[in-house]
Amino acid sequence: MGHPRQRCFLIRHGETEWSLYGRHTGRTDLPMLPVGEGQARALRPALAAESFSAVLASPLHRARKTCELAGLRPESVVEPDLLEWDYGSYEGRTTVDIWKDRPGWNLFDDGAPGGESVAEVGERVDRVIARVRRAEPGDVACVAHAHVLRVLAARWLGLDPAAGRYFVLGPASISVLGWERAQPAVLQWNRC
Repeated sequence: MGHPRQRCFLIRHGETEWSLYGRHTGRTDLPMLPVGEGQARALRPALAAESFSAVLASPLHRARKTCELAGLRPESVVEPDLLEWDYGSYEGRTTVDIWKDRPGWNLFDDGAPGGESVAEVGERVDRVIARVRRAEPGDVACVAHAHVLRVLAARWLGLDPAAGRYFVLGPASISVLGWERAQPAVLQWNRC
């Protein structure tokens, strides 16, 4: 269990060309669009008021650049377990396009052929959560991607990794996980 005052900030990177059009962007290392860079810069005032004992970032450029533009770069440590879901053969495709070949497909139920299952993503974020909770009593920021952060939120709460389906995140959003007494809780969600 983490410290009852510890918070974990989930920060999604700014918009990319693929996220703008709903294309699954896992391991493809796309840069942010200029609007995405502006979204990341807009996070700076909210994050400047916080003090982090650790900042963990996905190794992908869009997450590391978000750290820099949001004012977190000097503190950030690359955390490979924060890589986005490996979408395998669905990388770069939209859900609507995938449905043409596989009607009713859902990432959280079906995973990605040649990529990861929700259980595998859950195992990765469990390691991140253990690292965050060891950093107590200080707050920790995790700068990463929508799907991996959604699964992280579910696991923080003790839910099945597939419950990440219920936690939608917008580009360059801030969400805060923490504690309600001794219970893990969502303190704030999807603030853009």
